[in-house]
Amino acid sequence: MPDKHLSSQFDSELNSVSARVMEMGGLVESQIRQAVYALSQFSLEAVETVASMETRINAMEVEIDQELSSIIARRQPTARDLRLLLAFSKATANLERMGDEANKMARMVRSIIEGGAPRSLPSSDLRVAAELASGQLRKTLDAFARLDVKAAVAILKEDDLIDKEFDGFVRKLITYMMEDPRTISPSLDLLFLAKAIERIGDHSKNVAELIIYLVKGKDVRHTALDEIESAVL
Repeated sequence: MPDKHLSSQFDSELNSVSARVMEMGGLVESQIRQAVYALSQFSLEAVETVASMETRINAMEVEIDQELSSIIARRQPTARDLRLLLAFSKATANLERMGDEANKMARMVRSIIEGGAPRSLPSSDLRVAAELASGQLRKTLDAFARLDVKAAVAILKEDDLIDKEFDGFVRKLITYMMEDPRTISPSLDLLFLAKAIERIGDHSKNVAELIIYLVKGKDVRHTALDEIESAVL
């Protein structure tokens, strides 16, 4: 990923961290896929799989953080190298939080299954948003590996689709709860599940913004999308 340096050892260290971040991203992506499967099939086995992956993801965040701290202390990087290491750190934190949201999804699915929620509730509607969020993470990891600014901007656009799915789902759930108060408890589980999916999309968006910051040196957080496009493309 990074440019070559005079020290081949430094290059090796940067490549090692980059590989670890990608490995962690792949694990989180797999965890989210399992959470989506648990939702679509109401599978307790998939719920358990999601929970079992959480410990490894948390451990990887700590390991990568320690490796980054060691590199910064020893190499005292500046300019683009320092931006790269900070981007690794922030990307890792966002990946860990995506894992937390996937675990939250699994817990909500367990609650729905054990509570015997009526199948008339629109749980299937969440699958579209969940697939969007999972696909967005996959594209984000690919863009991060290639430092692809154009792909990063496209990911920022896609986040709006997940937000719209969430808003539409909330309106539908409110209608269900108003029509039948008995659905309030399971509807709240679905609402928390939907929020977790939306947050996964938000964290992918954060990583996409990191790509732009790393390549262009521009902090585009809280910046309108049209302004981002005109500034970096």
